[in-house]
Amino acid sequence: MPNITGDGNFPLFHKVFSTPPEVLSFSALNIFLSITASLGNALILIALHKVSSIYPPTKLFFRCLAVTDLCVGLLVQPFYATFLLSGIREVSKNVVNILSWILCGVSLLTSTAISVDRLLALLLGLRYRHVVTLKRVRVVIICFWVIGASLGSIRWWREDITFMLASIVLTLSLLTSIFCYTTIFFRLRHQQVQVQNHVLQGQANGGGIPLNIARFKKTVSSVLWVQLALVVCYVPFGILVVLNLNGIGSDVSLLVTNTLVFLNSSLNPILYCWKIREVKQVVKDTIRQLYCF
Repeated sequence: MPNITGDGNFPLFHKVFSTPPEVLSFSALNIFLSITASLGNALILIALHKVSSIYPPTKLFFRCLAVTDLCVGLLVQPFYATFLLSGIREVSKNVVNILSWILCGVSLLTSTAISVDRLLALLLGLRYRHVVTLKRVRVVIICFWVIGASLGSIRWWREDITFMLASIVLTLSLLTSIFCYTTIFFRLRHQQVQVQNHVLQGQANGGGIPLNIARFKKTVSSVLWVQLALVVCYVPFGILVVLNLNGIGSDVSLLVTNTLVFLNSSLNPILYCWKIREVKQVVKDTIRQLYCF
């Protein structure tokens, strides 16, 4: 994550403290988002444990994403709020820097992997289960954690190299996700055209095909929202990294871009509940049980 402590290329931390209302506002916002991210992703993990209809390798990707987002809510955001408000800056600074680089890096890579997984499921058809196996997904996730840990370690020694590597990872991840969801969109659109042609050829099917069209539209809408959330939350941070490498930046922009990246951990449970009906239903049932209790 961006460093606002005064070491390296980013503005000095004491400049941020010259505008206490902004610091207080973003601290309060991050505390609130830490609660929503923690509760939301805890519910997602419970739901994933109960749902058996999701293909295990795909479920493992979602579990990895939920775990990283849960850790952002439980660890990174509370430390970030403490970092902004308290006088114990050195400890909070180190914890925020290391954990945020690791967790947000893994979260970004996992989100990208989910988009690739959905594209493969659409393109491979029956061969999908032979290509995407639990063993291979485990290896991919281990690689993600190694990459995240490497970014956190390098961040400790060379800030400039870390920002360059993070920019590359961010750019490649976003381009991959955009490609995957764009391909999914056009594939679903092609299927919708085929369905409409069947409807024109004969409408004695009792309305079954129009229901398929509605499902296609809902799927396209869901994946577009997922992609939009990823872009909105991560692209400003990537832009700020590039600007700071060229000596351009501001105190408020650091607070905004950090908070936007953290916000993605609160949005993911909502967006993936939209995408997976079974998870959405289990989450609803769990909330009802907790409410009755």
